[in-house]
Amino acid sequence: MKDVVIKTRDLVKRYGAHVAVDHLNLQVFEGEIYGLLGPNGAGKTTTILMLLGLTEPTSGSVSVAGMNPARDPIGVKRIVGYLPDRVGFYEDMTGRENLLYTAALNGVTGQQAARRVEALLERVGLSDAADRKAGTYSRGMLQRLGLADVLVKGPKVVILDEPTLGIDPEGVRQILDFIVSLSQKEGMTVLLASHLLHQVQEICDRVAIFVKGRIIAEGPVEELSARIFENEPLTLKVRPIPMTDSVVDAISKIPGVSSTKKSGEYLFVTCNDDVRLEISKTVFRLGASLDHLSLEGRDLDEIYRRYFHTEVLST
Repeated sequence: MKDVVIKTRDLVKRYGAHVAVDHLNLQVFEGEIYGLLGPNGAGKTTTILMLLGLTEPTSGSVSVAGMNPARDPIGVKRIVGYLPDRVGFYEDMTGRENLLYTAALNGVTGQQAARRVEALLERVGLSDAADRKAGTYSRGMLQRLGLADVLVKGPKVVILDEPTLGIDPEGVRQILDFIVSLSQKEGMTVLLASHLLHQVQEICDRVAIFVKGRIIAEGPVEELSARIFENEPLTLKVRPIPMTDSVVDAISKIPGVSSTKKSGEYLFVTCNDDVRLEISKTVFRLGASLDHLSLEGRDLDEIYRRYFHTEVLST
């Protein structure tokens, strides 16, 4: 069992009559990527601020690596790297100078700082732009510089607030791959707050659906899917090549398949069990190839919509 690195218990934050965080119970384990999902205004950023000791809870408790952020914010900041949703740098300084400045603030100086900064610039793909002023950087470049900035002090925990917002698809892919490497290659604990569900689904070990300051569902995406879609039939989208009558007929006879329907270049298969493996075997056995095979309507966007709708109806 891995250690719990981030833990909250009945955490509450009120601003006057407004409850931003409502009795939040959260556990994030060492080395995992944990997604905190919810719309803007759900309380994600407020939760992060309490984890960092930047605002105090109204009630409840917070622990980060065994430390109370409200009582020991400096201790927490030594081991936690934080990338806000809008990262800021000194625009008249180069990317390299900004990172060296952050290193100095964290007690890393001289050749050690120079080596570390150079390695990080290369890692985030900014070596060629290292000596350009940060004011000339694009949004995506600033986010990558922000990731390097977060890692200058060698943190154990990384907290990222909407790290891919406003970035082009290629930049998003680079950042997501980078986040995965932090967990898998370096064993860092990553807390990722976002409302971009399809991106979170790709990389998170567990997710929490956060609405009106409360977690309404938590777990691996597969578990959340199993809970919310229990006893509902599955729909598989298949594209065998060629889609002959014999291939369609053979798929329709697979045990568990209740119906098949052609639509354009695809075959939609309704079934009670996940028969993707059986479909693959059947298609190949008949000498056809399989261009596409996916489970429809079970992604995180639909899971979120279902849980959110249930929560709205219950309040």
